[in-house]
Amino acid sequence: AGQFSGIVVGEILATEQHPDADKLRVCQVSNGQETFQVVCGAPNARPGIKIPFAMIGAELPGDFKIKKAKLRGVESFGMLCSAAELQISEENDGLLELASDAPVGEDIRQYLSLDDASIEIGLTPNRGDCLSIAGLARDVSALYDVPVTRPLVPAVAAANDEVRPVEVHAPAACPRYLGRVIRNVDLSKPTPLWMVERLRRSDVRSIDAAVDITNYVMLELGQPMHAFDLAEINGGIRVRMAEEGEKLVLLDGQEVALRADCLLYNS
Repeated sequence: AGQFSGIVVGEILATEQHPDADKLRVCQVSNGQETFQVVCGAPNARPGIKIPFAMIGAELPGDFKIKKAKLRGVESFGMLCSAAELQISEENDGLLELASDAPVGEDIRQYLSLDDASIEIGLTPNRGDCLSIAGLARDVSALYDVPVTRPLVPAVAAANDEVRPVEVHAPAACPRYLGRVIRNVDLSKPTPLWMVERLRRSDVRSIDAAVDITNYVMLELGQPMHAFDLAEINGGIRVRMAEEGEKLVLLDGQEVALRADCLLYNS
């Protein structure tokens, strides 16, 4: 995060349309002790959410101090912040929404544990083994002749007998591919904040609990994983090399042409 101070967890208690601006809302915001009127233009400003609240006297990144202001004739006593305004990430399409159990009034730096240090490592393409915490630990172990403390990962027995066939047609590129069917996953449950924050600091955006868990395991152990919607799998998974010029539509809607040396899977 950037350097800032005086920003706490706030809760929007009520909103109403600005009398003289279509894109502005007049919000009533609590810091746990008092309620303040804040004019905000974020599209997701609504009652019931918890957000970063920069009170009067707060300092935002770039030496920007928050003062009492008038926006189109309406007084505003503070500022509600996006992630980009705190230099937490580049997302600037609305307020940074915090977990529903975020303690109102707590300093944001403390709540999000922002006073830490990140180490950025520049890797050459041949060191894919160091694209994980476990891989880095092994490398440091070899450099300094110290033992590696491996995480204890107890085996989890399958809860059902369901299987989907997996066919590996490119064993040289992918010698092993495993799958498991998991039922009764409730994706309405949010990913825990500690996991969201660790992913964010690794430049990985939180999507939902299933995707976040697979990304977290990949970053920790170096094991690539993917979560499929079982209803979208027709039969099983085929792991193969692409055909030259074969078209693939990416998640962002972009269509790309593949080369024959691209490994892929389809159902």
